[in-house]
Amino acid sequence: MSMNLKKSLALHGSVLTILFALQFVLPVYHHGNLARILVLSTYAVGYNLLFGYTGLLSLGHALFFAAGLYGMGLGISQIGLAATPALLLGIFAGVVVGAVIGALALRTEGVAFMIVTLMFAQAGYLTILYFGAYTRGDEGFVIQQIDRMIWGLDLSDPTYRYFAALSVFSVALVAILLVLNSRFGRVLVAIRENEERAVMLGYDVMRYKLAAVILSATLSALAGATYGLLFGYVGASFASVQYSIFPLLWVLLGGAGTALGPLVGTIFMFYLIDLSSGVTTAYMLIAGVALVVLTLFAPQGFMGELRKRFWKWLP
Repeated sequence: MSMNLKKSLALHGSVLTILFALQFVLPVYHHGNLARILVLSTYAVGYNLLFGYTGLLSLGHALFFAAGLYGMGLGISQIGLAATPALLLGIFAGVVVGAVIGALALRTEGVAFMIVTLMFAQAGYLTILYFGAYTRGDEGFVIQQIDRMIWGLDLSDPTYRYFAALSVFSVALVAILLVLNSRFGRVLVAIRENEERAVMLGYDVMRYKLAAVILSATLSALAGATYGLLFGYVGASFASVQYSIFPLLWVLLGGAGTALGPLVGTIFMFYLIDLSSGVTTAYMLIAGVALVVLTLFAPQGFMGELRKRFWKWLP
């Protein structure tokens, strides 16, 4: 095992250990916030795989998050599934949607890819509104406490909810680290850096891109399904453009192409908005100014700057 790999494992293991320990010391308010952040960070990890490591800028990732959310939610409310099979249904919905959208959107490149993904996401959002008799449209619907039980554990309980959120984030983080240290991950980075050269080396770039889209959609759907199950709400707002922009901001702030960047960016953005909203109704203006300042002075994001200046080995 190389020294860089040992350092990486030590760092990420320490982060997960700290997150585990925080369960026992955080005040109630921040305890609930961190559980929410961990689920949203899982979503950002999925986005980072596509944007940070493959170089594909999607503006329609909310469609994958919503596929998991509604796959799980409708599985419970309309089909009568228990929490575990409903969660699996949500993940499966993300895989299917990712495969279909990926196969279609990857026919385009650059700005066209961004626009096409945005159009698909908007189509998904309007579909949710159109079938309001089942989805309850903008109003959404609540997942009852009795339906949020897995293996006898009540996920509406703050302690179980936190550990469930941490478990899901841990799975996503470990998955990304495994991908980065695999041949598949190295090819994705090669595609990001120079796609034409990757083609010249004999790689089936389209196949790798499609696999990246599907894996990214799977992690995003996992986050969506988990979010609905842990917090008991399914609504169309999670399929809106806002939830396609959020993961992009989280990844850019934390550091695109870094394993811990999504977590750092999500924490920063979440609390920036939370604290700003307590001071003024124009909290998004404060958030916008902070984003501009960070873009000017830390263009590679928090973890990206750390890698550039100090930790060259940071994955």
